[in-house]
Amino acid sequence: MKPTLTLIALIGLMYVGLIAGSWAQQRPTPVVSPEILPDNSVIFRIKAPNAKSVRLFGTWLKDLRNTIEMTPKDSSLFETKVGPLPADMYEYRFIVDGIPILDPVNTIATRDGSYIESRLMLPGPLTQLYDVQPVPHGVLSAVWYPSPTIGMDRRMEIYTPPGYEKSGKKYPVLYLFHGAGGDEEGWVSRGRTNYILDNLIAAGKAEPMIVVITNGVPSVAAAPGERPAFANAATNSPSGVQAMTSGKFEASLMKDVIPFVEANYRVIADPAHRAIAGLSMGGYHTQQITNANPGTFSYIGVMSMGLFDGPNARNYNKEEHIKQLNALKQAKPKLY
Repeated sequence: MKPTLTLIALIGLMYVGLIAGSWAQQRPTPVVSPEILPDNSVIFRIKAPNAKSVRLFGTWLKDLRNTIEMTPKDSSLFETKVGPLPADMYEYRFIVDGIPILDPVNTIATRDGSYIESRLMLPGPLTQLYDVQPVPHGVLSAVWYPSPTIGMDRRMEIYTPPGYEKSGKKYPVLYLFHGAGGDEEGWVSRGRTNYILDNLIAAGKAEPMIVVITNGVPSVAAAPGERPAFANAATNSPSGVQAMTSGKFEASLMKDVIPFVEANYRVIADPAHRAIAGLSMGGYHTQQITNANPGTFSYIGVMSMGLFDGPNARNYNKEEHIKQLNALKQAKPKLY
């Protein structure tokens, strides 16, 4: 090696060493949070210098309006222990002097629209269903499709089961809808749909299927960060709560989404192999779509959804609703 190159190499190594040493000096004393104990009790910790009050919120609480006061251990460390808790996936946050924040040392968070929480997963039989297991995995794709009904290209998530690419087979399809405030990523980030399907299919408890996870807010193209930054609203679609009840999403599913999926994926395109399900707002969409299209879906799932409440309640037509339900009953879905 030439002397000049040797000198450059030595200077480079010295620089890296100085930077590493600087980081080592600046790095605070490690804080472990959450710490899962053998009995599934959990210790939560946070460094919050000068904080007067730190509280903990977690989805294991029976009353989700409650929080747990954390105990100061020194001038900056707050700590609390909860449990033992049943094996499950939970979400939590700290509230520091009234300001909610994620756990700064937990790198795993879930997101469902504006709901962003730190994740806690406790070991046990139930969480084996949610967890990444050594089984064949399906493919999760972010797919853009044209939506003339809404007036823009839109994004959805599509899960294809293990072996789809090489099997040549056709598959049943589930159309899965999120709740109000969510987007097409919620059933993946928070709902872990792809891993649940991987594990159920591997255990022989679910038939291999395609899952189409849409964005149910017709005024936007996609989840935040994935939509165009400066031109992301459909000019012909309302926003806010009105978007939920505008009928635009329902029309787009029938006219845009289903035709796109059936033209581009190997699906069994008949009612007996077509399912639809939704949570909260997605449950409302499920009702609206299936009421207006009896015989299109043989499997219908409505989760945590009331009946026709909200800004359009004043337009509710009881006679028309009963007529739709009777037509749906006549179509004989296999499961509602």
